[in-house]
Amino acid sequence: MARTFVRENQMSHREMLNHYCQPGRVRWIGLRPARGLPMVVVDQVEANPQEGLIGDFFRGSPGAPRQVTLIQAEHLAVVGQLLQQQEAIDPALTRRNIVVSGLNLQSLKHKQFRIGQAVLKGTGNCAPCHQMEANLGHGGYNAMRGHGGITATVIHGGRIAVGDRVEFFDQELAEEALESD
Repeated sequence: MARTFVRENQMSHREMLNHYCQPGRVRWIGLRPARGLPMVVVDQVEANPQEGLIGDFFRGSPGAPRQVTLIQAEHLAVVGQLLQQQEAIDPALTRRNIVVSGLNLQSLKHKQFRIGQAVLKGTGNCAPCHQMEANLGHGGYNAMRGHGGITATVIHGGRIAVGDRVEFFDQELAEEALESD
């Protein structure tokens, strides 16, 4: 019979999955006004559970898993290096909505997180599409593989602005705080 010993100060796996060293920050926001049109860079956007990001081209039902796409700023530099460029790639070329720095977006998959005034839920990986080869040049699709960010759905609407914090949102803790008030 195997026994599991837990040290006095050792965190459980669940605690580790919900433990972040710092919040992230929104560095860039872009909207697709229509399919195939260039991205429009904005300083802020309203997130809505019915429509995703207001002003962004979105074809889907409320709560669809791909209402919002996010990518890490750190990965833009990696993709630039993989494409033998001196600088990070232009985020508009990735066709993602929000660029975040300072937080591992993969850790937010299947979790709720607050970004500005909105609460989103990570729904999966945002895999590259054929457009990456056209936008980034030869090898762009493969350079983006593993660096495409995540998709999300809007749980609670609100304003999202450049500079806003991005942080894990524990629904259970939020409900407990409301009950204790």
